[in-house]
Amino acid sequence: MIREKLTVAVSGLNNTDNPGPGVPVIRALRESEIFAPRILGVAYENLEPGVYMTGVADKVYLFPYPSQGMDPVLARLQAINQVDPIDVLIPNFDSELLPLIKSENQLTALGIHTFLPTIAQYDERLKSNLPGFGLKYDVLVPQSQPLSSALEIPKLCREIPGPWMVKGKFYDAILSHTVEEAVAAFYKISSKWGLPVVIQEFIQGTEVNVVALGDGFGNTIGAVPMRKMFVTDKGKAWSGITISDQYLLDLTKRIISETSWRGGMELEMIRTSNKKYYLVEVNPRIPAWVYLAVGAGQNIPEALVQLALGRHPEPFTSFQSGKMFIRYSYDLIVDAETHQAFAMKGEL
Repeated sequence: MIREKLTVAVSGLNNTDNPGPGVPVIRALRESEIFAPRILGVAYENLEPGVYMTGVADKVYLFPYPSQGMDPVLARLQAINQVDPIDVLIPNFDSELLPLIKSENQLTALGIHTFLPTIAQYDERLKSNLPGFGLKYDVLVPQSQPLSSALEIPKLCREIPGPWMVKGKFYDAILSHTVEEAVAAFYKISSKWGLPVVIQEFIQGTEVNVVALGDGFGNTIGAVPMRKMFVTDKGKAWSGITISDQYLLDLTKRIISETSWRGGMELEMIRTSNKKYYLVEVNPRIPAWVYLAVGAGQNIPEALVQLALGRHPEPFTSFQSGKMFIRYSYDLIVDAETHQAFAMKGEL
């Protein structure tokens, strides 16, 4: 079978102890049986490890942060696209998704295809909107409340049973056992990610997640559940195992069906000792552990590229349970001149 050539731009190359999905997404695309992709890496920092990893991106470009406004980002995309035409863009950071969703028409005009949630879908699953999401789609969620001031914390901590998870609107979650700890976490997270900050009831149990892909018409193209086996101090899975859990699969398919979800997603769940499932987050993109799904038989990034190109991939019907992933640290040796050249020229 002759694999189709195309160019895919992928962000999220920060392969650290708080890894982005970029490197595993690229690994999945390299193993595609349909595409022979040329990979352009999108980096927002000149020290993102994926920039320098051998065999990951064919070329990497440094981009301005979307938080600085979309005009510089679109100008950068347009300049790159003129010399290095991009067929598909896969953004992997929460903070870049909404600006890119809003820029879909401009991207289409450049010939760049994406497959992202709608603005309504993105907004509905925000951490600050999770209680309403749970009511609407009949799923248990922890008590939670978005806050814009630390002065509200003592009252809220009397209303919500402790301990509490203090969460940023994009990233970070800090477990707090006292009001003082919650206030400190509020200031730490808000200084980094802005407001609101969400105070959420801590649910004791086993962390189970699902990576999934919706086609925008209510159909689930792929879904693989896993149980976290080892978690870092940042709450990130350092190892996990695919599990056969029909409830998780049924819930995922129901949510995708009722929301007509468009694109990749991750459901973060807690399974309690009495077999109750609480939804604690809905991430509107492919998670960093997606390569486990590939190893279990579902190449979700490959299917995402097909959807972005307007095609209709066949849904995956099975996966292998009992497949594990284990992350590890690896020292990259890079010449200082290479790093300096990337920082100055903005490409490597």
